[in-house]
Amino acid sequence: MQLFEDLNLEVHRGESVAIIGPSGAGKSTLLSLLAGLDQPTAGMIRLADKNLAELDETDRARLRARSVSFVFQSFHLLPELSALDNVRLPLEIRGEANSEQQAQQWLSQVGLASRAGHLPGQLSGGEQQRVAIARAFATRPDILFADEPTGNLDSETGASIVDQLFSLNAQQHTTLILITHDSQLANRCSRRLQLRQGQLLEAHA
Repeated sequence: MQLFEDLNLEVHRGESVAIIGPSGAGKSTLLSLLAGLDQPTAGMIRLADKNLAELDETDRARLRARSVSFVFQSFHLLPELSALDNVRLPLEIRGEANSEQQAQQWLSQVGLASRAGHLPGQLSGGEQQRVAIARAFATRPDILFADEPTGNLDSETGASIVDQLFSLNAQQHTTLILITHDSQLANRCSRRLQLRQGQLLEAHA
């Protein structure tokens, strides 16, 4: 069974694009393909000016480490690491100098300087997502993929997280691709596309 048909998408540097659609439409699968986490059975995907089909798994991982960050619905923090070390880890993997200082600065950016030593299990859902946002922006990515970033949060906490996400995104001039079923969240992006019957169609606010 073919999930997508005649699907074309071009996202320009610094643009914010929301991909909306109901559960089961294939939004998360599309994100995995765009980020090079999965391989398409046909067609071509270029990420950060690289044809993903020409890269092996190791090179795709290097490209993601250099150019891409993620914010997921379920946070994906390492439970055995403190908030500080969760933010610090991708910086260390990249060989960044002063990774601890940078991580602390990013936690301060999201209002969690006082929670740096806490494990994820000691943090609220909103705090965990703020750690995830700090981790995502700490590596100064070219592209940020956000998959239902408020899906596990109450409406008030979710609104605060969204404000923080878009504020940091604007400051860093990051290209944002946002997967969501929330039309209000999608309307914060400069462009909205609806995934329907395997195709992407322009969606109006």
